Amino acid sequence: MNAIILRLVCGLLFAGMVLGVVTHPPKDLTQGLGMMLPATMLLGVALKGPKGRSRLPPKKRAPPSPPVSGGTPGV
Repeated sequence: MNAIILRLVCGLLFAGMVLGVVTHPPKDLTQGLGMMLPATMLLGVALKGPKGRSRLPPKKRAPPSPPVSGGTPGV
């Protein structure tokens, strides 16, 4: 439940930043780049969710398959 609320809040903050950029564009490139960093962080949390322990267990790797014998000898 908390993850959903956090994703919703980050999505709303990102949308607010985008609307702010549209209505009041940055004066120069450095100001625009400075606004992009927090926006990308908010978008990442809104799309992927908060970092932390996953509810799913880690995937187990399959053991490597044994080499296949046969074929043409001594090539």
